[in-house]
Amino acid sequence: MQHIRGALPAQTISQLIEKQCIKNAQSKHVSPASLDLTLSDEIYKIRGLMLPKTGENVRALLPLMEAKKVTLETPVACGDLYLIRLQEVLDLPQQVYGYCNPKSSTGRLDMHVRVLADGVPRYDSVTPKGFSGELWVAVAAKSFGVQLHLGTPLTQLRLFTGDSSFSELDLEIAMRDGLVWHPTEDRPLAYTELITSEQDGAVVLTALVEEGMCGYECIARKDQVIDIERIAEYAPADFFTPIHIQDGALRLKHDKFYILSAAERVKIPPALASEMVPMDERSGDFRSHYAGFLDPGWGWGKNGEGKGRPFTLEVRPFEDLVVLSGQPIAKIKFERMVAEPVFHYDSKASNYLTQTGPKLGKQFS
Repeated sequence: MQHIRGALPAQTISQLIEKQCIKNAQSKHVSPASLDLTLSDEIYKIRGLMLPKTGENVRALLPLMEAKKVTLETPVACGDLYLIRLQEVLDLPQQVYGYCNPKSSTGRLDMHVRVLADGVPRYDSVTPKGFSGELWVAVAAKSFGVQLHLGTPLTQLRLFTGDSSFSELDLEIAMRDGLVWHPTEDRPLAYTELITSEQDGAVVLTALVEEGMCGYECIARKDQVIDIERIAEYAPADFFTPIHIQDGALRLKHDKFYILSAAERVKIPPALASEMVPMDERSGDFRSHYAGFLDPGWGWGKNGEGKGRPFTLEVRPFEDLVVLSGQPIAKIKFERMVAEPVFHYDSKASNYLTQTGPKLGKQFS
């Protein structure tokens, strides 16, 4: 195990699986800088969600959450709350900790998922270093029912040996190598061209707002069910309405769900990973993403010839919003890898390799 601070690459995650530091995981679920966590068949409908105290197992809280055991054969109903045990069990080395984030296909179905870990009083956190215990995931479908399955991956785990996030100086230097690309011109953005900065080493992205189609508004259909494992089988028009604008303004309605896109393109080299993080509340009262992890090599191309790729945003406003071109909409931070992964995002097959704007989940044709 290397002792350089940073995110662990695929080859180290595979070693942890081989050494039973991560039990019940499969190599096919290893990504360049993360591991997909999969559903077991132990699922409960609950009346309320609560975090464990330090030293307290999640399982011990089931009576307080009024948990009622159900089966995966029954779809997750829209508006209800569920708790599902994950198949993977962790016994991490003393130098390793982790954080979780929903997969992009989960977020694009307007499904809210959060990981709970034994003895950790925070969501999506596998801490402190050397964590050992079970993992659970809370699931809430917001717009339509979802059929889940044994082994379905809903969320990802990224492991670290220490904080290696960027300083503002790190960001300025990295941008000279083409980290962020211009929305409409064939060139990287200079650091001085960023629309705004929170001076924390992260990049604030702006919304794609252009004449014509620039996003989708979800049609809430609580009586309908989407099977998460059926690929390209659902008609987009049955669940989403394309957003067309003519006056330069994107109008978002309170508590509706939208699939939008950032305007800038991001090119992540294999030695870095990225995560979408919450915007400062002074930028507006909305949630701009459900999924968060971006792997090394996103927009890099197979051999570094890529010119970046925009991020799809899963947006839910808490008040009516009018969004204009150039307006801040999302934020990404970067972190160094312990080592370059043996493969990176653009070198593998993915539903989102050709993504050039807002893109629905892979379940839609």
